[in-house]
Amino acid sequence: MTKSCLFIGCLSVFCYQLAGQGTISNYSQKKKTAFQVAAPWSSSYDVRSDIAIVYGINDAGGNFEQRVKGWRDKGYEVHFMTGIAWGQYQDYFLGQYDGIKHLDEGQVEQDGDTIWHGKNVPYIVPSKSFLTYLKSHLKRAIDAGVTAIHLEEPEFWARAGYSDAFKKEWQKYYGTTWKPQHESPDATYQSSKLKYHLYYNALKECFEYVKSYSKSLGRNIQCYVPTHSLINYSAWQIISPEASLASIKEVDGYIAQVWTGTSREPVYFNGIKKERVFENAFLEYGSMISMVQPTGKKIFLLTDPIEDWPRSWDDYKKNYQATFTAKLLYPGVADYEVMPWPNRIYLGKFRVEGNEEKQPISPAYATQMQVMVNALNEMPVSSNRLNGSHGVGVLVSNSMMFQRFPTHSGYEDPQLSNFYGMTMPLLKRGVPLEIVHMENLADANALKHIKLLIMSYANMKPLSETYHTVLANWVKQGGILIYYGLNKDPFQSVAEWWNTKGKTYRAPSEDLFKKLGLSTSSGTTGKFIRSGKGYFSINEQDPKELVMTAGGDHLLVEQVEKALKNFKKEELIFKNNFVLRRGQYIMAAVMDENTDKKPLVVKGPVIDLFDPRLPVLNEVKVLPGNQVFLFDLASVNEDGPRVLAAAARIYSEKVSKNDYTLIAKSPDNTVNIMRIKLPGKPVSVQATSGDTSATILKNNWDVRTKTLLLEFANKSEGVGINIKW
Repeated sequence: MTKSCLFIGCLSVFCYQLAGQGTISNYSQKKKTAFQVAAPWSSSYDVRSDIAIVYGINDAGGNFEQRVKGWRDKGYEVHFMTGIAWGQYQDYFLGQYDGIKHLDEGQVEQDGDTIWHGKNVPYIVPSKSFLTYLKSHLKRAIDAGVTAIHLEEPEFWARAGYSDAFKKEWQKYYGTTWKPQHESPDATYQSSKLKYHLYYNALKECFEYVKSYSKSLGRNIQCYVPTHSLINYSAWQIISPEASLASIKEVDGYIAQVWTGTSREPVYFNGIKKERVFENAFLEYGSMISMVQPTGKKIFLLTDPIEDWPRSWDDYKKNYQATFTAKLLYPGVADYEVMPWPNRIYLGKFRVEGNEEKQPISPAYATQMQVMVNALNEMPVSSNRLNGSHGVGVLVSNSMMFQRFPTHSGYEDPQLSNFYGMTMPLLKRGVPLEIVHMENLADANALKHIKLLIMSYANMKPLSETYHTVLANWVKQGGILIYYGLNKDPFQSVAEWWNTKGKTYRAPSEDLFKKLGLSTSSGTTGKFIRSGKGYFSINEQDPKELVMTAGGDHLLVEQVEKALKNFKKEELIFKNNFVLRRGQYIMAAVMDENTDKKPLVVKGPVIDLFDPRLPVLNEVKVLPGNQVFLFDLASVNEDGPRVLAAAARIYSEKVSKNDYTLIAKSPDNTVNIMRIKLPGKPVSVQATSGDTSATILKNNWDVRTKTLLLEFANKSEGVGINIKW
């Protein structure tokens, strides 16, 4: 067991080279940050990202074209987003669209209740008539001049599947009479596959229309799917096409909808069920990124400074920092949805700890949030890697969603523990696990960097035999495969390719083991078996037992450590932290529930970007359970002036011999704090708003770092700053 160093020097964090420097540039030249909003433009939540994703034709009182124009007139590129499983479609459901009521197209539970998203808005079984209606919205958005379409959250609830609309789709798809999913594992599996298929086809049809219609206008509209992660949909018992959408050529990318609300789902570790927001967010982002990475398609990573469920501002802030850090630890992605619903954040009211009376966002949290959001505009893609042992992967499949509800034969998988049993033991010990999607195995890049892969069929099943061929070949070429499972869950025997058309395997793993050269697994449990140039191990234990039992994960941890040492001649590094440098930014997280209780020490001078005062610190100690986001002052080597951090976006920078001017823009009624690097101590600092002077609340010069700290009230139309030295 190798311990990692806890001392981080700012000039040589893990000996990484500095990424590109550069100054803050005009946002109109970029398309890397976005937010989604239904409300019309307002100076109160003028976030100043690159893209405004205007939500819904009928949302916010309608007036769609005016809302698009309002955001575009303020300099934003404008996209369009709407739901494909639900939305403000009352005119369709209540018969105003075509004279026919369509409430019977909603998703229905076993007891006959419709699953509602809102008043007169059910989650829908996507019918031909609904897709025709939805295309009318897409056409209207394209005609309004948007440059991209986002169809969000293709969601079919696992507990649904009892409506007449679904029964008709069953008959069309299977050519047989509908089967109630609660009656057998086979019926559940068939029901899930149909739900999966329905939203795959719905998205394919809609995006084909978008591409065809926009092409007829001489345009190429981009198509995106904003979606929760496979991990979250499996945990919440929702079925969605997920990784298979990459096979639709019209899909240009995704938005990874990961935020406090998804990541706070309680999970088991060391026998304890509780929220583990940072760790869960890290896995969720990893799942989304690995789903897209082999395809080369674009992905935006989302975070939310609050969440859908009403909680306290203190809770929001703590978990925003955790999810924000988690997404920044993936250096290959630098496109972000910085927030959804900015009007909800800036104008909403929520309670604070110890006081039930609801309060608006505090000036301090608004400033901190804006510093973080504006840093995303400058966040570079980096070739640096997260500290720790790389090349350990965990295999997942879309079929994880098929086994969640209803349960059969008394087999349970509490809180998705068969997945977390393979991930949490290593993640909590500082191993930067990678998620591998089975649906991507045909891509040569899917296993390119994986040395050791952990998998189980206790929580999923292979949808194709070809996956086993790929896995077996990978092992024979030198890979290490660790399999966990008792093969006793009731879905092992569903009528699928491993037990039909001449195959008689009792479980899909038997086919995999045979392809690896094993005739019988008797007496092999826990042992590593040679297969070509690689090795595999079979462990007769469901992975859920590794985390649902206190201390139950030692076998997996020891196996991984032993395999890497014996077969790859590598030491598995155990630690309690993750640290990454991206350009001039340093982000780090220290995990609790680790035998190592030491804080992580980062040497300065650094600017603390989670502190709305933007202090310069000589040293930062990160305690277990906390995260930091820092700007490394030692990495700034240019002589000219530049804004290092700000709670506003910077425009129109001009530099002369002893003079620096800029315009800072951010929502009204918020406070800007900014730290500026200067060649020398300023002799004059002036602020203007329009034709009048503006009050500077702070004007502090730091001799050691040659930085100027300014504070003043933000203005959406901008505050001009002139500095002379």
